[in-house]
Amino acid sequence: MPAIDFHRTLPGYAPTPLRDLPSLAAELGVGRVLVKEEASRLGLPSFKVLGASYAVARALADRFGAAALTLDAVRDAVRGHAVRLYAATDGNHGRAVAHVAALVGAAATVYLPPGVTEDARSAITAEGARTVEVDGDYDAAVARAAADAAGDPTAVLVQDTSWAGYTEVPQWIVDGYATLCQETDDQVAALGLGAPDLVVVPVGVGSLAQAVASHYRGADHGGPALLAVESDRAAALVASLRAGERVSVPVGETIMTGLACGTVSALAWPVLRDGLGGAVTVSDDQVAAAVEDLARLGVDSGPCGAAPSPRPASCWGRRGGGAPSVCGPTPWCCCCRPRAGRPTPCPRTGSEPGPPSRTVPARSFRARLAAHLSARPSARPAARRPRAGPAAAALPRLRCAARAG
Repeated sequence: MPAIDFHRTLPGYAPTPLRDLPSLAAELGVGRVLVKEEASRLGLPSFKVLGASYAVARALADRFGAAALTLDAVRDAVRGHAVRLYAATDGNHGRAVAHVAALVGAAATVYLPPGVTEDARSAITAEGARTVEVDGDYDAAVARAAADAAGDPTAVLVQDTSWAGYTEVPQWIVDGYATLCQETDDQVAALGLGAPDLVVVPVGVGSLAQAVASHYRGADHGGPALLAVESDRAAALVASLRAGERVSVPVGETIMTGLACGTVSALAWPVLRDGLGGAVTVSDDQVAAAVEDLARLGVDSGPCGAAPSPRPASCWGRRGGGAPSVCGPTPWCCCCRPRAGRPTPCPRTGSEPGPPSRTVPARSFRARLAAHLSARPSARPAARRPRAGPAAAALPRLRCAARAG
């Protein structure tokens, strides 16, 4: 069954809003900018509960033979059994796992690397979970959670990244995130719009981006261009695209704690390598400013959600301004057919955008986006999954999504 059918059995389920930001679209010179705002999802401040709830339901239904994939059926199947959910987190995933554990009648243990805020830690314990602090980075916390779960016969490891031998639950988490994409499709259609030209999504381990890429590459969505955004302190995807293979990177301190991951999920890597149009990084300063900009537009977002948002002063990588971005919280989709046929300089500076500080085109992003834009409003070929080669050594300049070349 589609994950959205399960989510509809959860208390308080409702689609999160898709915000239309006409003032931002006008400033950027694009036709429409839309944002999927995930500030309140099933009682939690993040989309993460979509993946955690669906994965836990699938795992427990399989283990205990639930009569159906609904919350009530999973609760009935678990009743009388000892179950403990294990997870490592930078914040929202762990809280989601703890919340779901309480819903289904299980216990939870959540492992925290340094840098998790006291507010995040308190929110996890308030859900009834036990927390364990781990020396080292997020990857070390994942390893500790997996090791402890392996020694507990009541354990279900609910991790939103994957590795050799551990793929089933992470794939269910990705499947759970598809609800967000399905809602977005319905909301875009309700606005009378076609498929977006560009979708921008933040990346930590890459599971959300995997869900978004799979959704837009696996159905007839007109093949929008897809752009990933990482913290410049944890740019594992950019490094992997440069290397042409999945690699790990050191992780620095960042306010984007949910993106502070040094290794892309093994399941996500081939999907992102083959399905993205490009990947860029953003700094803490850019994101802090973006959070304020979004608040002024009436959008509630934290640093991770704001990572893909366009801070207009930077305007897609103005020289010296860092990496470009078009759309914001998790994830944004931008229906961005240009309002004019010629390139528009940065609205605030009048300058021509320069190259982003760290940008990797998985394929010629500018050429693909120009093709998407020029194809509208006429019918376009059926969507296909693009094949990417190794990251180019010399990186071409990317231009704003409002540009056609």
